[in-house]
Amino acid sequence: MYSVGRLVQLTLVKKIYEWSKSTSGLKFIPKWNWLAVFTMGNSSGHNNTMSIPPGKGPHQVGCTDLMVGHTVHGTFLRLYYPCQASEHPQLPDWVPCREYFNGLADFMKMNRALSERIFNYLFGNCKTPAAWNASFKQDGKYPVIIFSHGLGAFRTLYSAICVELASRGFIVASVEHRDESSSATFYFREDTEPGIKKHPSCDIAKPVSDNLEEVWMYYRPLKSGENEFPLRNKQVKQRADECIRALDILFDINSGKSVENVLQCDFDLSTMENSMDLCRIAIMGHSFGGATVIECLCKDVKFKCGVALDTWMFPLDEEIFPGVKQPIFFINSEKFQWIGNIIRMKKLDSAIFPRKMITIKGTVHQSFPDFTFLTGNWIGRLMKLKGDIDPHIALDLSNKATLAFLQRHLSELFTFLGLCAP
Repeated sequence: MYSVGRLVQLTLVKKIYEWSKSTSGLKFIPKWNWLAVFTMGNSSGHNNTMSIPPGKGPHQVGCTDLMVGHTVHGTFLRLYYPCQASEHPQLPDWVPCREYFNGLADFMKMNRALSERIFNYLFGNCKTPAAWNASFKQDGKYPVIIFSHGLGAFRTLYSAICVELASRGFIVASVEHRDESSSATFYFREDTEPGIKKHPSCDIAKPVSDNLEEVWMYYRPLKSGENEFPLRNKQVKQRADECIRALDILFDINSGKSVENVLQCDFDLSTMENSMDLCRIAIMGHSFGGATVIECLCKDVKFKCGVALDTWMFPLDEEIFPGVKQPIFFINSEKFQWIGNIIRMKKLDSAIFPRKMITIKGTVHQSFPDFTFLTGNWIGRLMKLKGDIDPHIALDLSNKATLAFLQRHLSELFTFLGLCAP
């Protein structure tokens, strides 16, 4: 079976971890000084010379976290939206807390203690380029996008894409999936020891109730000898259900219904009442999230079109393909795709319903998540986090193609971008 969806495939972090376990690797280097070896090829580190690019559209972008329902069956998402301008906005941490580093370590089969130090050193100071809990900008009705992350990712790792779309006048809900495909996520259960105060891991994710206790859920690897398809097919169905529930919540917010956020939050959801154009809704995702796009289109016609980034088709039942009657846009990387996967995409071809596919030359599977902006050139290329093309150019091409597709298939010409739709 082709190994797919690794968030950081054979990352240098893992290489250093394996190297650091050998006596020869540590023989001439004092304890922890090997971090300097890494940063010789990667200048992100503490000096923060690398960053996630901000949106290029006319709107400043805000973001907030929304959890509706405290149990594992609830909904958790990062919401990006056009916001009111402010001089010194607070930017949230790109990785919200250490448990997500632990999840990435588990996903890559690394030692947690060592990898946490590495990840924190490299990415601990990285910020998401969106104003935390900024006031919503009321300016007519915005179209909506639900975003589904890839295998081993979580809600914040595609912030460059989501921020760009929000800057162009979309409300974007990036769902954090609880199907055990995220590297890490959390929910709450009612505290069985109410007299003992629990301290949540994430400062920005404290529950409104003192009676709720944080529970973490990590990536579930395949068991020895386990057939992969039943697991992935079950997960993609759950992912689609989670995206549909997220959309239902946005419907409630838009209609003025009271939506209770389990998390302490200064953002006023009621300011978004009657702000969404719910006739213009798209579903978008990367890798496993691309498969989620197709499953969502089959399950809910409220999604008017889908954008599938470097889709992993394996989790899908081909029996659902005839039920997908909305336009689909496949944006592929040059290095990831293989003939069997493309053949499955082509099975969705239709003489009636629009299907488009492009490949961005010089890109790799990890050209879509934010990691591509946070590693140096030779390290990024060695570890397949960067392709031959500049990552800013690659994502700009993808975003412009996406916006042009949405311009056509959401049935209204947007004045913010003068592009011809593909």
